[in-house]
Amino acid sequence: MKATGIMIVTGGSRGIGAATSVLAAQRGFDVCINYHSNKERAQQVAREVESHGRRAMIYQADMANESQIVAMFAAVDSELGRVTALINSAGVNGSIGRVDQLTAADIGRLLQTNVQGTLLCCKEAILRMSPRHGGEGGAIVNLSSAAARLGAAGRNVHYAASKGAIEVITFGLAQEVAGENIRVNAVSPGVIDTEMQDPARMVDIIPKLPMGRAGTAAEVAEALVWLASSQASYVSGTVLNVSGAR
Repeated sequence: MKATGIMIVTGGSRGIGAATSVLAAQRGFDVCINYHSNKERAQQVAREVESHGRRAMIYQADMANESQIVAMFAAVDSELGRVTALINSAGVNGSIGRVDQLTAADIGRLLQTNVQGTLLCCKEAILRMSPRHGGEGGAIVNLSSAAARLGAAGRNVHYAASKGAIEVITFGLAQEVAGENIRVNAVSPGVIDTEMQDPARMVDIIPKLPMGRAGTAAEVAEALVWLASSQASYVSGTVLNVSGAR
């Protein structure tokens, strides 16, 4: 059966990225699962994608490294074909603490991965999606965070700032490429129960959440895959909160 499209999921080997890769396969996408270091986890997700009858490939690339990002997109061209959907899920939380405890290295590494990496992936996707470059359109979905609204004071303001940048990129880029049949949206999760969360923080914060529980990676994946699908054909420049009213 012909694929719905060809999707790249950055940070696709764990958490929200892994759930998105598998759900995308269920919805008919062939999937490239990007990973940073855990090849075994990426291979496991690839097997789940293939169990749904879709093609899968894994690719190691650091989202802070431009040459590795470029090489990943080229590899997808060769193995799966021209990408039609990009999920920018990869990101790092950064060091935890007040701004007056941060170093330039703390800030730089986080912005390189979360902001620069996202922009470079968008660039490579547009070079394949845009009719200016021989494409037929596509969808880009970026991962923001409720931290962009809440500020993350006393915890990781630099992370919140990076996610605020993601929302600006999303809106600006959506306008830039709207006439080229490319949609750009973002999903902003709240507290999601993944391995990136500090267990002690989860115990403290869950009773304070409006719904009294954390969200799941699968719930965020539903929003990401919907925005990447033709069902969201007139949705662009939007940030969809998946935060349980937080």
